[in-house]
Amino acid sequence: MRFVMLDTETTGLSPQSGDRMVEIGAVEVTQRAIQTNTKFHRLINPCRPIPNVVVRIHGIDDAKVKDEPTFPEIAQEFLAFIEGATLVIHNAPFDLGFIMYELSQAGLPNIGNIPVIDSLAMARKRHPHQRNSLDALCDRYGVERGHRVFHGALLDAELLAEMYLMMTGGNQFSLSMDAVSQPASSFVQLPEIHHSQDKQRQTSEILQRATLTVTPEEMQAHQALMQRIDQESGGHAIWDDWQ
Repeated sequence: MRFVMLDTETTGLSPQSGDRMVEIGAVEVTQRAIQTNTKFHRLINPCRPIPNVVVRIHGIDDAKVKDEPTFPEIAQEFLAFIEGATLVIHNAPFDLGFIMYELSQAGLPNIGNIPVIDSLAMARKRHPHQRNSLDALCDRYGVERGHRVFHGALLDAELLAEMYLMMTGGNQFSLSMDAVSQPASSFVQLPEIHHSQDKQRQTSEILQRATLTVTPEEMQAHQALMQRIDQESGGHAIWDDWQ
């Protein structure tokens, strides 16, 4: 089975609020071995300023990405790299949210059917009530991360690969029963689907509201107002056309 360990760095937390990816890193794992020569790594121009608060996390500032391609320019290459693989992502909803949103915005095919394993969800099952960040898991499983100064997509994908292999049996092929893949669409709602569901929810709420009761006095006042508007319009009230 071919796995692709994937990580992204972004300008913030929400693509729907205007945040964008600034880096994608991915590493291939086959036959329980990290394929060091099979990687995907791209810096991405987000076409918006990168806040200082996130620059301090991943070290990628505006100057580093100003001459880099935009996501639509590298999307096909990225899709080709992950084709046929099972993605392993630490906190899958976050990274998939950005990737699927940007694919949608670019008018490109979504990856809703691609199988995904969320290593964070796995770790929470194995180590409940403990810290399960990538750093914490690397320390727990003895994965060296002393060379890591900033969060970087490629470096984090490489650390994820080492940690995941240790968490699922080391060099032995003994994939844990809780390492179950799910389609990417189960982690993320595409924007258009989410928007449609919001509208349906609003309509449902309106239809479920209690019927208003109109008193005779209110009805009389309403009719008097309609007659006055009709008179002042010279008998050309728009509702006359609907009768």
